[in-house]
Amino acid sequence: MDRVKRTKYKAVPVRETLVEMKDISEMMIDLAYSAAIMDNKPLAEEVMLLEKRMDDLVYILNMNLMLSARNWRDAETLAAVQRVGALTNVMSDAAGDIAGLVLRGIKVHPVAREVFERTEENLEHAHIVEGSILEGNSVDELHLARRIGADIIAIRRGEHWLINPGKEIIMPEDVIVARGTQEGLTKLVQAAGGEVSSLE
Repeated sequence: MDRVKRTKYKAVPVRETLVEMKDISEMMIDLAYSAAIMDNKPLAEEVMLLEKRMDDLVYILNMNLMLSARNWRDAETLAAVQRVGALTNVMSDAAGDIAGLVLRGIKVHPVAREVFERTEENLEHAHIVEGSILEGNSVDELHLARRIGADIIAIRRGEHWLINPGKEIIMPEDVIVARGTQEGLTKLVQAAGGEVSSLE
């Protein structure tokens, strides 16, 4: 029998939680769309991990909203905030549904894939191995968009997600999510895997 995961409550500012929920839902939509078009199961799996994080954030948001209400007027105001959180969660659920199709082997029509392949930017993910030329650098220091036409838009470190990780130092075992041209993403995946010694 499966156990229901218990989310640990944290006193986090409501605004901070909503911002993270917005960032994660946007990331999930991008990843799910790319996973479906490119039939990329690893990307779909990242969407499912993000969905778990979103579920945690919904719980934390609702707890903090309930604790913030001192009277019916507060509750009325906070109900609107809760609605925003609920709708953001609906978006993430939809992304999860798309990722679920990919994981079940349901493919999109070839015409949709052809259209996507003509776009200038795609998404990809990669694991950072020890000794990678990316290791020990912050995303900002690498200037990847200028150098190779791809940029890291998120880092997963264990169960923790770092969205828009400009000053975050890249470490071995990190999983990076990047957006860019296919050529740039190929170079970035090679760099993450320790296959190249230079990005030039």
